[in-house]
Amino acid sequence: MVTSTFMWKDRIEEAHQLIKKEIRETPLEYSPSFSKLTGAKVYLKLENYQLSGSFKLRGVMNKILRLSKDEVIAGLVACSTGNHGAAFAHAVHKFGYKGLLFLPENVSKAKLDALKYYKVDLDFYGNDCVLTESHARRFAVDHNHTLVHPYNDEQIVCGQGTIGCEIVEQLNSLPDAVIAPVGGGGLISGLGAYFKSLGELKVIGCQPINSAVMSESLKAGKILELESNDTLSDATAGGVEHDSITFAMCQELLDETILISEAQIRDAIKLIVKDHQMIVEGAAAMTLAALIEKNEFFAGKTVVLVFSGKKISEDHLISCLTSN
Repeated sequence: MVTSTFMWKDRIEEAHQLIKKEIRETPLEYSPSFSKLTGAKVYLKLENYQLSGSFKLRGVMNKILRLSKDEVIAGLVACSTGNHGAAFAHAVHKFGYKGLLFLPENVSKAKLDALKYYKVDLDFYGNDCVLTESHARRFAVDHNHTLVHPYNDEQIVCGQGTIGCEIVEQLNSLPDAVIAPVGGGGLISGLGAYFKSLGELKVIGCQPINSAVMSESLKAGKILELESNDTLSDATAGGVEHDSITFAMCQELLDETILISEAQIRDAIKLIVKDHQMIVEGAAAMTLAALIEKNEFFAGKTVVLVFSGKKISEDHLISCLTSN
C-alpha cells in the first residue's frame, strides 16, 4: 500500500476537520426491520442525505480546499458517471470557481438532470468511465488545469474516509463490519484504511455482477479491462484506471467482495422504500443485498451499511417498486 494505515488515519482525521463545515454530518440510523430480517445489529450510514446527493462531496471538498490560488485560477477539471460530477459541480458553484466536467455519453438521465442547477461546463466523452477519466486527465495536462479525479487521488480517498470518523463518533465504538459499494475503490479504500487503523473488523465491498471490474481484477492480481453491462448500480459501473492507488489498497484492506445480481438490487431498493420510506440508488441498495446474501455470517454482529447516494431515475425506481 502507499503508506501505513496509521498514516492514512492521521490524514483522514485531518480531512475530517478540514471539510466538516462544507459537508453535512449524515445520520447513522439503527434499522429494526433489517436487524430482525438478518439477525445482525444493523445501522445505516445515510450518505444519501449528503449535500449533492452522495458521499462524493467529501473527497471533492478535501481536494478543492487544499488547492492553491494559482491552481484554482488555472481551472478545474473533473470526470464522472454522475455522483462525483454533482459533488464537483456543487463545490465549484459554491466557491465561484470555473469548472469543466467530462461525462460518459451513457450517463444516467437522473444524474445528468441533477447537474442542470449548477454553473459548471459539461462535455461528453466515451461510453465507459475509464475512457472518460483518461480523456479528462489528458485534457487537464494539455491545458494546465487541475484534475479532480473521482478516486485515483490520495486526497479524494482521505475525504471519503471521513465517513469512518463520523461512524465511530456516532456509534461510540467500532462496528464488527462495514459494507460499502465498490466502483473505482475510493470509498472502500478510505473506509478500510481508517477502520483497519483502529482495530479488528471486516471491510466488505459489493459490486454488481454486471460490472464487477474491481472484483475480477483483485482475483487476477492486476487491473483488467472488462466490458460492463447495464446495471441499476450505475454509480459503480465501469473500469478502473490502470495505475489507481485504490487497487493496491483494496488488495490489502478488503476482506471480501460480494457480487450482487440485478434482481437482488431491485429487491433491496423495494425493501428500503417499504421499511424506511427512503429512496436510494442501486449502489447503495447493494449493501443491503450483500447483508441479506451473507446474513448467516453477519448474524449477531454490529454491521454498518453505507447508503452511498440517492440518485435513481424515475423509470428505474418505478420498475423496482412494481417488480414481483
